[in-house]
Amino acid sequence: MRHIQLALALAILASPALAQSSRSAGEALVKAQCAPCHAIARTGASPNPKALPLREIARKYKPEDLEEAFAEGIMVGHQSADMPAFEFEPPQIDALTGYLRSLKR
Repeated sequence: MRHIQLALALAILASPALAQSSRSAGEALVKAQCAPCHAIARTGASPNPKALPLREIARKYKPEDLEEAFAEGIMVGHQSADMPAFEFEPPQIDALTGYLRSLKR
């Protein structure tokens, strides 16, 4: 019983660190891949006026609902040569959805 309590306590203590690590990885990813066109912070305008700020995307869609699109290649709802094709790996998807969730808070 004591081992279970210790494991539970360690998991609870590690959770904020894991969440912060995921958010940091997500932030690095969006800075590299999204920031040239999209506003990536809670405030500010997008460098490309046609690109929604990520905070608006996070409000419009549940980040979890975007996971498949991130894995298979982002398809935008408009015809634009401006939006490059991206396909993300599972760790990147976790980091990206974690970052989008952080924008909703």
